[in-house]
Amino acid sequence: MKIEIINNSQHELPQYATPQSAGLDLRANLEESITLKPLERRLIPTGLHIALPDGYEAQVRPRSGLAYKKGVTVLNATGTIDADYRGDIGVILINMSNEDFVVENGERIAQLVVAKYDQAEWIPVSELSETNRGEGGFGSTGVK
Repeated sequence: MKIEIINNSQHELPQYATPQSAGLDLRANLEESITLKPLERRLIPTGLHIALPDGYEAQVRPRSGLAYKKGVTVLNATGTIDADYRGDIGVILINMSNEDFVVENGERIAQLVVAKYDQAEWIPVSELSETNRGEGGFGSTGVK
């Protein structure tokens, strides 16, 4: 799939790390480093603007290594970029650790996954079909 992109950053275009990677790495586009204090959140710009085809979204997801090693993650994971959005792809980072975290210019801060979707059409009814599960939720199927 081909996607139009404007790169207003000084970094290369997002790339897949391996041939089977689902996500493209997003990099921070900063004039100066940003320090995230514990539990602090900030919108980090990437300098990227995209035009997705109809029926597609881009999902902003955390980087597992950053989350595991530093306790820094994407606050609204998974964030959705709609096909009609043309602004800067911003990443809402939050520092869930007990230590300051410095976001450097060019640092890989998140992943971007492009996914196909369908829009739902609601059909009002008076009752739904029966299932074995029924209304059971929130752990009703067991612990293990």
